[in-house]
Amino acid sequence: MPLLRIDDIHLAFGGVKAINGVSIDVGRGRIHAIIGPNGAGKTSIFNCISCVYRPQQGTVTFQDRKITGMIPHRIARLGIARTFQNIALFHHMTVLDNLMLGRHLFLKRGFLSGGIFLGPARKEEIENRKIVEDIIDFLEIEKIRKKPVGTLPYGLRKRVELGRALSLRPRLLLLDEPMAGMNLEEKEDMARFILDINEEWGVTILLIEHDLGVVMDISHRVSVLDFGVKISEGEPGEVASDPHVIRAYIGEDDDFLRKLEAR
Repeated sequence: MPLLRIDDIHLAFGGVKAINGVSIDVGRGRIHAIIGPNGAGKTSIFNCISCVYRPQQGTVTFQDRKITGMIPHRIARLGIARTFQNIALFHHMTVLDNLMLGRHLFLKRGFLSGGIFLGPARKEEIENRKIVEDIIDFLEIEKIRKKPVGTLPYGLRKRVELGRALSLRPRLLLLDEPMAGMNLEEKEDMARFILDINEEWGVTILLIEHDLGVVMDISHRVSVLDFGVKISEGEPGEVASDPHVIRAYIGEDDDFLRKLEAR
């Protein structure tokens, strides 16, 4: 059984259909990429999974449990974490504090015991701090742990946002364009972290990314959207040679497309 099942999702804003009957199964322990031109509906799929949007039709199932329409913080408690296309961090706070905020869902002590900071509250703080420190070590950001996020270069901010998502200890990690705006070296580092999260931590990853080279290198399976419709799905090599995918990316009149269709 898939870890995540998206079944016949329809999402419209007025007369504009953002998603039109999309179904995707994400296998447990896999890296599954969603690609497509701008406006294809990729981020809308993520927003339906994390319950920022509620589709007009269809269901999203996580670990055999229907999650469509849940409150977003309950989605996080179930083990689904995400990053955003536009970085969503508290820029005036330090790297360490941003990552600690990712643990707030797991705090069990009340306001009074937390304020006194003795006994169980202190133990809880130490346990959560240990988890965050392990993530800081894993992402190799020890040297910037005390720096305000707003003072960091863009590539490091993206890494911090990944760290905050990991602080939720997710079973499913949604990465929305994690390499956007990065140079080659930063992309290589991020790809390595994604592979390690999947292989060493056993986290299933659903990935949106425009860099097709990276997608083809690290993904086990790829789904392609165009104008809210799934036009192709399969292993990276199969998708790369699909004429429908080539048409979506480079147009109807390309000579290479006609040669592929003639085969």
